Amino acid sequence: MAHGHSHDHSGHSHGGAGHGTSDKRRVLLAALLTGAFMVAEAIGGWLTGSLALLADAGHMLTDCLALALAWYAFHLGERPATERLTYGFGRVKTLVAYTNGIAIFVIALWIVYEAWQRFQAPPPVLGGPMLVVAIIGLLVNIAGFFILHGGDRDSLNMRGAILHVLGDLLGSVAAIAAALVILATGWTPIDPILSVLVAVLILGTAWRLTRDAAHVLLEGTPPSLDRDAIARDIEQSVSGVREVHHMHVWSMDGSHFVATLHACLHEGTDAHMAISAIKVRLAAEHGIQHATVEPEYGRCADDTLGRDHHEGGEHGHDHASHGGHQPPAHRRHYH
Repeated sequence: MAHGHSHDHSGHSHGGAGHGTSDKRRVLLAALLTGAFMVAEAIGGWLTGSLALLADAGHMLTDCLALALAWYAFHLGERPATERLTYGFGRVKTLVAYTNGIAIFVIALWIVYEAWQRFQAPPPVLGGPMLVVAIIGLLVNIAGFFILHGGDRDSLNMRGAILHVLGDLLGSVAAIAAALVILATGWTPIDPILSVLVAVLILGTAWRLTRDAAHVLLEGTPPSLDRDAIARDIEQSVSGVREVHHMHVWSMDGSHFVATLHACLHEGTDAHMAISAIKVRLAAEHGIQHATVEPEYGRCADDTLGRDHHEGGEHGHDHASHGGHQPPAHRRHYH
């Protein structure tokens, strides 16, 4: 049986190489900015005796490490595919994004816990030094945010990096507001109250990042694509295709799409021409640049292997019985 697929995945370029290099530089610059301010904030906290500044320096340390990890993920993603990793290292970026999402959850929960402790027993806070350092931190975080904001917004790894910097930016805004209130009224509980507000704000975004990264890691169908609609489009648009089944659509890193499918062809249809037309249609209309297409005539090869009822017993049809007619929508089988 002919197969329209080159088995050397290393020869495939999924595009976006220029964007990836730009994103790598952006994340590295943001990591250096964050690291430099972290050191300055830790020194400021030690000199002024401010626990709030020291705690925020610890938060900045975790963010600096997360940004460094995101940079390394971009670095690994540039490596070519190997015999063992035939799709390359692109998915490392998604794994790092998932890890960053979890880390942000932990940081937010730690902020809530620390805020509760401080609310119970408010420590003395030096409003003046806190305000100065918070303003400097805000300027640094605004610079980092704009550096990252110009990157690829479809990249989960970039979204994770942006989320860390956004959390720092909101933290700086809250610290400035708290410092102003403390200087004006001396009411120190405002510091933990605003910290909890920031934690709640970043938790929602962290949840979305973790959910999206997990969906990619589980090889779920990308939200922007409708697998069944794509299959119907191929059946209706590509000459000689009678039915499409066993179709899988997933993403390597949230932005590059991959598909595999069986194409049941009418007798006499040239398999090579049909496969080429399917690949062109998938790329042009649905943005799927990498596809593996298995052509069939009559009975599906999986049926002959006795796997009619694999995957929950959903596949128990005989393609030969369909003749030249497409099955009703409720009888379609896509796995």
